[in-house]
Amino acid sequence: MKKNLGSVDRVVRIVLALVFGGLFFGKVVTGTLGIILLVLGVVFLLTSLVNFCPLYMLFGLSTAPKKDA
Repeated sequence: MKKNLGSVDRVVRIVLALVFGGLFFGKVVTGTLGIILLVLGVVFLLTSLVNFCPLYMLFGLSTAPKKDA
């Protein structure tokens, strides 16, 4: 897997994952929407930890800094 996430993208994903988790566990958002947000938060957290987003690869996107060759 080639890294395709930049630092700002990773931080935004981690913050969103924490917000989604807080909304779910604080019972602010419940039911189906709460579960969807929780799953999305877990996906954001995992992708930020491994520096790779499969959707970015699918669409040919990357926020990772370019390496000078």
